[in-house]
Parts: sequence; C-alpha cells; structure tokens
Amino acid sequence: MKAYKERKIIRWIHIILSIPVIGLIYGPVYEIPRAVTAIRWVFFPVILISGFWMWYGQFLKRWIKKKYLKKRS
Repeated sequence: MKAYKERKIIRWIHIILSIPVIGLIYGPVYEIPRAVTAIRWVFFPVILISGFWMWYGQFLKRWIKKKYLKKRS
C-alpha cells in the first residue's frame, strides 16, 4: 500500500471514530451505557493508536525494518 493511501485511510478512521467522542462530551450520549462503554474501550484506544501512527508511524516503520533486516543478516 502506498504511503498516501495509508495516511488517507488512517486519517479517516481517526476522524470518523472521533465523532462519537464529541457526542459523548457535548451530547446526551452519556445516558446510553453501551455507547459509553464502546467509546471508552474501543473507539478511544483506536483513536489514540491511529493518531500516534499518523504522528510517529514513519519512524516506527523505519525502526522495524532496521531491526528485522538486522536479525535476518
């Protein structure tokens, strides 16, 4: 997968999963226990991981490649 496509997909995942968090903060979503549980244990961790990947993914990929290639040689 090309880098621009990967960034685009991760960015949209990040944006779409952030919408329920905004609803949790500003809307009546807090009254729905299943929604709150989903946001806390599924959406928010995915948002954090996708944000971290957008910010630091290139360095992690480079580090993984170096480590993997070092073990193979």
